[in-house]
Amino acid sequence: MQEKGTISIHTENIFPIIKKFLYSDHEIFLRELVSNAVDATQKIKRLATLGQYTGELGDTTIEVAFDKDKKTLTISDRGLGMTAEEIKKYINQIAFSGATEFVEKFKDAKDANEIIGKFGLGFYSAFMVAKTVEINTLSYQEGAQPARWTCDGSTEFEISEGDRKERGTEIILHINDDSEEFLDKWKLQGILDKYCKFLPVPIKFGTKTESVEDGVDDKGEKKWKSVEVDNFINTTAPIWTKSPSDLKDEDYLAFYKELYPMSEDPLFWIHLNVDYPFNLTGVLYFPKVKNDFEFQKNKIKLFSRQVFITDEVKDIVPEFLMLLHGVIDSPDIPLNVSRSFLQADGNVKKINNYITKKVADKLGELFKKDRKVYEEKWNDIGLFVKYGMISEDKFAEKGKDFTLLKNTKGELFTFPEYKEKVSAIQTDKEGNTIYLYATDADKQDSFIQSANKKDYDVLLMDSPIDSHFIQHVETKEEKTQLKRVDADVVDKLIQKEDSYENLLTEEQSTKVKEIFEKAINSQTYSVAVEGLSPEELPVTVTMDEFMRRMKDMAQMGGGMSFYGAMPDNYKVAINGNHPVIDKVLKAESEEDQTKLAKQAFDLALLSQGLLKGKDLTEFVKRSVELI
Repeated sequence: MQEKGTISIHTENIFPIIKKFLYSDHEIFLRELVSNAVDATQKIKRLATLGQYTGELGDTTIEVAFDKDKKTLTISDRGLGMTAEEIKKYINQIAFSGATEFVEKFKDAKDANEIIGKFGLGFYSAFMVAKTVEINTLSYQEGAQPARWTCDGSTEFEISEGDRKERGTEIILHINDDSEEFLDKWKLQGILDKYCKFLPVPIKFGTKTESVEDGVDDKGEKKWKSVEVDNFINTTAPIWTKSPSDLKDEDYLAFYKELYPMSEDPLFWIHLNVDYPFNLTGVLYFPKVKNDFEFQKNKIKLFSRQVFITDEVKDIVPEFLMLLHGVIDSPDIPLNVSRSFLQADGNVKKINNYITKKVADKLGELFKKDRKVYEEKWNDIGLFVKYGMISEDKFAEKGKDFTLLKNTKGELFTFPEYKEKVSAIQTDKEGNTIYLYATDADKQDSFIQSANKKDYDVLLMDSPIDSHFIQHVETKEEKTQLKRVDADVVDKLIQKEDSYENLLTEEQSTKVKEIFEKAINSQTYSVAVEGLSPEELPVTVTMDEFMRRMKDMAQMGGGMSFYGAMPDNYKVAINGNHPVIDKVLKAESEEDQTKLAKQAFDLALLSQGLLKGKDLTEFVKRSVELI
């Protein structure tokens, strides 16, 4: 048997195109070739189950081996094998049945994943790293002859009689000079760990050294010796392929440690298992979410039939679920997964909705089952839940039952519970219920205390996305407004009918305003004299709620960069009913008036953490003088 031929395609040479467009991600050739070996192995097992193959299956381990001196990398299996005719059909014809379309469609492709696996190009990805590829194969069919196929990266091939004695296929890659990195043990081990760690057929890659017991010494203590054992790189039945009823908590935790060796234990997990209207299995873990949640993303690994595809699952998993860790496996998502495919595919949308529902159901179940335990975990999952409430309507519908609001005393409430707690006392004269909130309980303590004196409650909103969550609450809660506790004096935040009158005359108020404007001497602060409780501070410095909120959102990248660039502007409220203001008016000289006004103003700045540098030094000196 000897045959030479040309692969019939309408282009001079497709291999340079493959190399050029796949070059950025050329390590996935190994994933493709090992995946092909797994398919061939599973098919022979299937035929044996159906009684269509009656021979001995034997050891079906797939082996990856390399020879640095010969510059070869070999992937061998004991699967179906191929006849010479099948090589012609599957390698020469089918692989190039869409070659012209391929060249046209993908000449501008930027992502290897847009190309790999299309038009049978999975096998041909071998030419990204090899100057010559050999196939040595023997079909399972009775009486079949071994066959060898070689191709040097041009469109010409040669088929001759092979020398393989056992059923299966070996692919031998003669590595080109540019790709000798793929003849390194640790490089290959890393790629196999990444893509093939959970394939369903055992994969052997060389040997490794292990310590085993070797009797006892004179003192009766165990002795150990080093032995070389086969290095199997994969777990053939990972937990997501098993039934939840067959698994214990320690199995889930052990698997988590296998995926994320350096991470602390997750809070809880969800086992996904659905076969209609699409196939999906997986395990999603809730990690302890830190405030730097960007760092947490891209921890979900996407598989297709246990072959690793990507850990960029943005279009399969809703944005807020990107904070979860774990594994999703769906044969309905092809290996040649691309962004455009994901965005357009109907199954992906269904998967997205299903995962959202499962996560919401799990959180609702945990809340109902043991509220105390749920509350203990709230600090770790609150950011994630709020993120979901803001970004996903379907999640928000269910989320209102298990989303908690936390106040500055550390108490937790559901939305209905909190409304009931504060509506009687924190409703203003317009009939709006006002939720007061703090973003930094220590820094805003004087404002919190002012609110507490009136029996008002203050929520703690100190996570990175709370500026957006506040908007969400106002949208969903009828006749409800949220105001930061230091956005104004408390009587102005919740305006009642029975507000305090300013006891100063109009002339006195004008004089006080002039004194303070001269003492402050800055366009950043606008001064107003107001009638407030004598128990309030003599001077309060605040930033308007709207402006502050826009600035907070600008910091979070909420499309409000215009506000982020605007200078800070503060309102200075002078309490006309406070004894200190009376003292300012009655000071003997203009200099004393200015000094007292500046002192009262600096105290207000100090309480807000706004007094810094030279101004702080001057304040300390002045305080010493006044003593």
